[in-house]
Order: sequence, then structure tokens, then C-alpha cells
Amino acid sequence: MSDQFRKPVRKAVFPVAGLGTRFLPATKAIPKELLPIVDRPLIQYAVDEAREAGIEEFVFVTGRGKTAIVEHFDTAYELEATMTGRGKSLEPLESTRMKPGNLTTVRQQVPLGLGHAVWCARAVIGDEPFAIFLPDELMYGSPGCMAQMVEAYNEVGGNLISVLEVPREEVSSYGVIAPGASRGALTEVKGLVEKPKVDEAPSNLIVSGRYILQPEVMDLLANQGTGAGGEIQLTDSMAKLIDTQPFHAVTFQGRRFDCGSKLGFVEATLAISLERDDIGADVRKIAERLLQK
Repeated sequence: MSDQFRKPVRKAVFPVAGLGTRFLPATKAIPKELLPIVDRPLIQYAVDEAREAGIEEFVFVTGRGKTAIVEHFDTAYELEATMTGRGKSLEPLESTRMKPGNLTTVRQQVPLGLGHAVWCARAVIGDEPFAIFLPDELMYGSPGCMAQMVEAYNEVGGNLISVLEVPREEVSSYGVIAPGASRGALTEVKGLVEKPKVDEAPSNLIVSGRYILQPEVMDLLANQGTGAGGEIQLTDSMAKLIDTQPFHAVTFQGRRFDCGSKLGFVEATLAISLERDDIGADVRKIAERLLQK
């Protein structure tokens, strides 16, 4: 296979311009990406996953009122000075540190969908392959979802998407792949269908919020009209790449929490709390006590 589809994946795009209306009033003044699962904001889980996979440059596609996301990854001099003066460890802040110049923000001035948000990052991405993280989807496992995808990318190159198996009756809520040959966790992608009817779905493998795409997708997005919902759909441009470049799906070995919904957010909070060494046992006791009422 041509080396042009095997360049290292160093950059990642995080579309974080959404309004978070499903979580109002909590998200009136606070970006939904900063809502915490226990003591780490959603965006932090995604950035940590990216770092584990070797990502070096982080591109946040933001909107009005989202500057607090960038502040989260900035140095807080007053906070650190106060903590140091009181003899407190700065270790909890380690994961929030970015090397100077490694975080870039671009604005998505109009809410035209995921494809448009990705296209807004075109100048920073240039002619390199790049990852996409949807922070609403908390992918929980070790190694992380993107680390699993990069391992597969190093083998097959081209474009990759993360997929999960779901019960067939649930497929109409998601993007679904038409699968080709399969080997272990790797499946060839022959097509993509957005929210198919249950009896028309080509599989029960749903696209799940993590992508590695070649830069050619930017040219496709630039010339693409609006699709479903009057938005520029990323799926439409990805489907065009299938005919011209290698395209595979990686079945994530781990758990996905849909933190764009209240139920998914609560589930993630409970599941991750129960697995923590510092609070897990106590949370289990609290849950058992509440369930007895």
C-alpha cells in the first residue's frame, strides 16, 4: 500500500462548539465539555486518550462562550501559587498542562454540523492525517480507544473509524457500517449508512465517536452540500473516501458511555466511580443503601 496513507497521526480535532441544550440550565454558563465525571471534565478524558495514542497537537473547534475549555488547559498561576504556598501537591493539575503551541482553537461561527466543524480545522491540519474525538462519547478502557485505532492504523493505514456492536433493534439511532472482510477487531468498511431502518441495516456495528481520516476529506467537505438536518454531514464525505482509499473499522475493546444524554452521563459517573480505588467501595455502599429504600 502507498506510504501516502501511512503518515503518522500527530494531530487531533475536538469539535466542542455545541450548545449543550440537553443539559440546561447546567450548561448556560459552563461548556458541557467541562461537566465532570467524578473529578475530571469530559474533555479531559478525551485529551488523555489522545495523549496515550501519541497525539501531539490538539485542535479545538469552539464557539461563542467556550473560552473556559481553553482556560482549563492553561496555566493557573494564582491557583498553583496558593496550592504551593499551602504545601498542597500540584499533581491533580498535571493532566491539564499543555506544551506551549500545542493547543490551537478555531471558531465555528455557525452550527452547521460535524462535517462543517471538522472542515473549520483545515488550515491547522494541512496535508496530514488526523484524529477526531467527540468528547460526548466517553470511551473507557485500557488501552484507550484511539491507542487501539493507531495500532491498527500502523498496520493498514488509510482511514479508520471506531465501531461497537449493539443489539440490532438499536441501529436506527446511529451511523452503521456495511462490513467487508473481518480479521480480529479489524473490519473492512464497504459503506456507511446514517440511521437506517432496523430491517435495512447492513450490520449491527455502529460508528462511535473516534476517527482517523486522511486530509483529502477536507476537500470533499469543502464542496459538499448540506445533508440530513440541513447540516454538512461528515458521514457523506467519509463515504466518498471508501472508493478511493483504504477504509477500516476497529471494534473497540472497552465501554462507551453516551455522555451527551443525561442517562449516559449518570451511568458513566456511577460506573467510573465504582472502579476508582479511592471512592469505589464507599460509592458501592451508598448505591446499595439507596437501592434498599
